[in-house]
Amino acid sequence: MNSAARIEAFLEMMSAERGAAENTLSSYRRDLEDASSEIDGGLAGAAAADIRAYLDDIAARGFAATSQARKLSAIRQFFKFLYAEGLRSDDPTGTLDSPKKGRPLPKTMSEADTGRLIDRAALEADDPRFGKDAALGNSEWLAALRLHALVEVLYATGLRVSELVGLPVTVAQRDDRFFMVRGKGDKERMVPLSAKARTAMKTWLAARAKVPAFADSPFLFPAASDSGYLSRQVFARDLKGLAARAGIASAKISPHVLRHAFASHLLQNGADLRAVQQLLGHADISTTQIYTHVLEERLVRLVNDHHPLAD
Repeated sequence: MNSAARIEAFLEMMSAERGAAENTLSSYRRDLEDASSEIDGGLAGAAAADIRAYLDDIAARGFAATSQARKLSAIRQFFKFLYAEGLRSDDPTGTLDSPKKGRPLPKTMSEADTGRLIDRAALEADDPRFGKDAALGNSEWLAALRLHALVEVLYATGLRVSELVGLPVTVAQRDDRFFMVRGKGDKERMVPLSAKARTAMKTWLAARAKVPAFADSPFLFPAASDSGYLSRQVFARDLKGLAARAGIASAKISPHVLRHAFASHLLQNGADLRAVQQLLGHADISTTQIYTHVLEERLVRLVNDHHPLAD
C-alpha cells in the first residue's frame, strides 16, 4: 500500500470512526498530501529525520508556528493510525518537538461596538419602508430580518459559524431558554438563548414561513445551496456590510470575532472559565485559556479597586 492509499485509509477511519467533519478531513488531506509530496518516497515510509527536515523547510518558507503545529498534528495522527493498524512498527513523530507558539490574543469587540452592531441590525429589521405585508415581496426586508436573527443568536450563544448557519428550524419553533446544538465531533451541548434572540428568531420564522421556497426546509436559515442552508461566506459578507452601516470598521468584524466577543464579555462580567469552555464547545480547557488575558485584567481591576493598600 503506497502513501496515497494509506492517507485515504486514514481519512476513511477519521470519517467513519471519529465522525470528523468535512472541513477537518479536507484540512488533514491538504497537510498530509503536502508532506507526502515533499518527502522522498512519500510520507508513509518517512523516518523521523525526513519529517524534521520537512518541518524545517516549511518554517524556512515562512509558515506561521500555528500552521507548522497543525501540520505536525496531522502527521502525528496519521502515524498513530499506521502503528495501530500494524502498517508501521514504529512512530517516527514520537521524538519530534512541536513548534513554539506564542499566545495570540483573539480579536474581539467592545461591548459598546457589539451593542451598536445589534442595534443597527434591529433598526434595519424594523424599517417601516418595507411595509411588512403578507406577500413579503421585498427581499431586502427578508435579508434584514435574517441578519438580525443571525446576529442576535450568535452573540447570545457564541456558536461556531458553521453551527449557526446550519441550525434546524425546530430551534425557533420552541420558546425555550436553552437548546441543544451538535458541534465538533458530533458532540451535543446546551446553549442559552436570550429573550431578544428568541424574539428575533420568531420574527424571522414568521417571515420565512411565507416564502414557498423555504417553507419545507429543515433549516432555520435555508438557501438555494448544496447544503440547503445559508453559507458561512454569505453571512460573513452581510455581517461586514452591517458593521460598515453601523459605523464600525468592517475589517475588524467577522462571525468568529462575535464568538470571541461572547466569551470575552462573559468573562469580563464574572463568568467562570469552565462555564465558558462548555458554552463554546471546547473539548479542552487549554483552548479556552486564550481568554485568560481577560481574567487577568479583571483581577488587576479587582485588586486595584478593592484592596485596602491599593493606591
